[in-house]
Parts: sequence; structure tokens; C-alpha cells
Amino acid sequence: MNKKNTTKIISLIFSLLVLVTHSSYAANANSDFVVTTITQNVYSIVSPSKGLPTPENKGWNSNVHFVVTEKGVLLFDSGSSESIGNKIKKAIKSVTDQPVRWIINSHSHADHWFGNAAFTNTAFEIITSNKALVTMKEHGQPSLEFYSKVTKGTIGSTQLVYPTVILLQGIKRNFGGIDVEFILSNDGHSPGDILIWLPKQKIIIGGDVLSSDWMPMITGHGNVPNLISMLNTVAKLNPTIVLTGHGKATNVESVIRDADLLSSVWKQVKSDYEKGKKPNETLKDIEAKLTLKYKLLYNDFSSEIERHVNLMYKLQ
Repeated sequence: MNKKNTTKIISLIFSLLVLVTHSSYAANANSDFVVTTITQNVYSIVSPSKGLPTPENKGWNSNVHFVVTEKGVLLFDSGSSESIGNKIKKAIKSVTDQPVRWIINSHSHADHWFGNAAFTNTAFEIITSNKALVTMKEHGQPSLEFYSKVTKGTIGSTQLVYPTVILLQGIKRNFGGIDVEFILSNDGHSPGDILIWLPKQKIIIGGDVLSSDWMPMITGHGNVPNLISMLNTVAKLNPTIVLTGHGKATNVESVIRDADLLSSVWKQVKSDYEKGKKPNETLKDIEAKLTLKYKLLYNDFSSEIERHVNLMYKLQ
């Protein structure tokens, strides 16, 4: 692989992951795959690391969630390697003897689907959207090479196992007695993002469309206005519990907060861009207007707001 292609791939992966290195958070990462009970039959395994994949975290930097049903386990995302998928499988066995029968891949970023290979002996459906699948097939191998490189091989050997079932907007299904409604974000975070709504439990599971402690994760191949619209749609559902792709469980207030922040920044960027202002000028205005309100609401506001402004300029 030549230098030009390597640079392109690294740039692509950084865009796909949208992960800023929070060194103190990442440094505290450990290998304990602890299962947290959310409510009856709904569980989470939360990664202690939100940063980039490293040799220390072995690529484990995203959450998975699962629902135990009468006929098997429904798993939302599968981790960032086959090895991590196997650890997730072991953790699931600590709370149920039911095998993982269905996997939902929320989107195409490596940390949410590379663990699929660990479940091929039990899962008879791996579900995603068409746009997500197309992106997985296009970028899967370069992403795998990148993960192996930055973790110095600690992710081990991983087979790329692609989803087998394609979703359309508005589909409702029953998995072993559990009603699930599928929601497509209209590419809010990345092409083909999927969220699931558990209406009886009033739980929304949203991958990287939803955030808790950290700034909303926007990407160069996402759509900010559609992300704002999706957050408003989720807020109208009034979920009791919000489960995210990174960070701890949260509530609807976080969704409203994210929609308000993105709306304010996007509106300012769009207006300033049309006036011919430069990103650094807009950044100063936004920092003056929003820092007091949002700095205490996000762990990474001060470090991330500049990236948000610059990326939104590129998306105009």
C-alpha cells in the first residue's frame, strides 16, 4: 500500500470513528466486560474507553446492549473485533443461558460491527440498513487494517462478517416476545444509522446518534440537519432510558440538550458561511455565546467545539 493510499485510509477511519482521544478516560480503560442491568431483560456492557483504539484498550471503545427474550438474545452492536465479540458473548452468558440469535449493527463504523464473527454459530440474523451495509463492504477491510495497526495487533484475527438482513424505515418486529420498532436516522451520524425503540420499556437504543457525557458525534459523511431532526423525533418519544454507543446510560434531557446545541451551532455556522465569515470568526462568537451554557454539560465541550464548527463549515 503506497503512502497516498495509507494517508487516505487513515483520514477515512478518523472520519468514520469521530473519536477524539480523551487521554485520561482512555488511560483508565480495563478489560472487564461488566454487564449492567438497565431494566428487566435489558442490559448494557459499557466500554470504559471512548478514545481511539489503542494497544491498551485493544480496540474496545464502544458499548453494546442486549435484550434477553424467550427465544434468544437480541444484541445491539457487537464490538470492534472478533476477540471483543467473544468477551461480550462470555459476559452475556453471566446473566443468561440463551444464545445470541439476532444482531443489529447500528451503523458502519468498525467499533460497532467487527465483533459479528464471534456469533456466527448462533446468530441467524445480522440486521442493518442498506446504506450501512454498502459502507461496510466499501470500507471494512481498510478499517480492519487500520484497527490492527493502531492497536499493534492486539485486536487479534478478525473475520469480516457482514449483515444478512436489510431494514427499511418504520419496520416493527417481535423478537421472542419483545416488541421492537426500527428507526432510521436519515444519515444523521453516518450513512444508514439505525436506532431501536422498545415501546413497552420506553427505552431507545441509538448507537452513535445519541450521546450522554460527550458532545454529539457528527461526521463528514453524516447530515447535521437530519441528526437534529432525529434527536427531536427521539425526544418526542419521551424515553425513560437512553442507551448510547459511547458513555453511560442517560435520559431524554440529554437528547434535548444535544438537539439544542447542534441547532444553535448549525444556525450560526450557516449564517456566517453565507456572509463569508471564516470558521475562526464563527468559533469566537459561538464560544462567547455558548461556553457558559454548555461547558458543564459536556466533558469535552472546550476541546470539541472547534472541530464541530470546522466540520459544519465543510458540510455547507
